[in-house]
Amino acid sequence: MIKSYFSAFRMRWKMETQYRGAALGGILCQIFFGLILVALYRALYAGRPQTLPLSAVVSYVWIQQCCFRIVTSAESGILDSVMTGQIAYELCRPLNLYGYYFVRDMAYKIVGCGMRAFPMLVFAILLPEGWGISAPASLPGFVLMLLALFLGLLCACALDNICMAATMKTLDNRGVASMLNLLALSLSGNILPLTLFPDSWQKVITLLPYAQMLDAPIRLYTGEWAVAAAPRVLLVQGVWAVLLIAFGAFLWRQNLRRVIVQGG
Repeated sequence: MIKSYFSAFRMRWKMETQYRGAALGGILCQIFFGLILVALYRALYAGRPQTLPLSAVVSYVWIQQCCFRIVTSAESGILDSVMTGQIAYELCRPLNLYGYYFVRDMAYKIVGCGMRAFPMLVFAILLPEGWGISAPASLPGFVLMLLALFLGLLCACALDNICMAATMKTLDNRGVASMLNLLALSLSGNILPLTLFPDSWQKVITLLPYAQMLDAPIRLYTGEWAVAAAPRVLLVQGVWAVLLIAFGAFLWRQNLRRVIVQGG
């Protein structure tokens, strides 16, 4: 069974690495937006200095741009298979369909981030001070950031599969998907770093599942959250990952009990 999931992950990985032109376009686009955002925050700090150092915000922006595919993209195969009737063939596979699409979604996000992140990080490192990414606050913080990023990836994939479960029920990806995408973009730190929200807001939004995808790992990198606070951060991420995966698997089981196959 595990070998089957690994094969599905590897096939999706190979499929995504074929689109090098799209990856190059994404790199240039994200570099452009990263520079625009950094310029805006530099102007903000020049007019009204904030308690959070500018270098931390700039690093937040570049890591956010490198990893934004974790939040904004999802493997669309399940939607296509539902709308075309291809899901009838998928149901014949001798494996759990939720796990099958979960690992495909993971591969989609990992390859999408990897192909864009490394060139962007090199570019951000070479930028002059105040424009480029800063070194991590500490080596343990960097290692913990990688672990937190993996847990955030699990949360993101689980939320995608919940969205897919809703699509299977409604046959429309514009309602629930649009609402969840808006929440993810707004509350993960993708549009505006959560570090710039009022402190009273942060007490709530940093505990939501969306903040676990990007905000939590980046704060460990910049040192805003100390290494001593990492166990609490990782615990929150782990709890959300387990709850979201369990809820998504439950929704899929309910949907697959009565499947209406359409298409031709």
